[in-house]
Amino acid sequence: MTTTGTHETEIVVPTDLPIVRIVREFDAPVAKVFRAHVDPDLFARWNGPRNLTQRTEHWDVRTGGAYRYVHVDPDGNEYAFFGSVHEVRPDELIVQTFTYEGFPDGVSLDRLQFEELPGGRCRLTATSLVDSFEGRDGFVSSGMEVGIREGYEQLDEILAES
Repeated sequence: MTTTGTHETEIVVPTDLPIVRIVREFDAPVAKVFRAHVDPDLFARWNGPRNLTQRTEHWDVRTGGAYRYVHVDPDGNEYAFFGSVHEVRPDELIVQTFTYEGFPDGVSLDRLQFEELPGGRCRLTATSLVDSFEGRDGFVSSGMEVGIREGYEQLDEILAES
């Protein structure tokens, strides 16, 4: 578990399944957290580690849509990600694929579930089914935890703005 401000980011990697489950609560209503996942400008502001900038090249987050974005580090190195959006239910669910172009044979099927909590808060549960145990372990060892932790810290900051 990683502590992020007043909230913990729980990252669960079962030994018997090729999945990664991330659970995080936010002090904002579901509608705001959901919007931060589908609005390309908001998503680019919080997604990933603080030391990277994001360039969105294609963004169509709707059922049947697709996306591609590139993270750029301070030295100008680029890391591209893309996927297909299989289903979007506003303020409830996003189902998509996710691929890092640096490992093009690896793909995960991601399910992001948004749950309303008392007090106008939200719980996000993101479950990634990876195509192999090796792919899952590579995903987890790639520094993913830093990007998730720092990304959610940035999302907390954005949610507090409005």
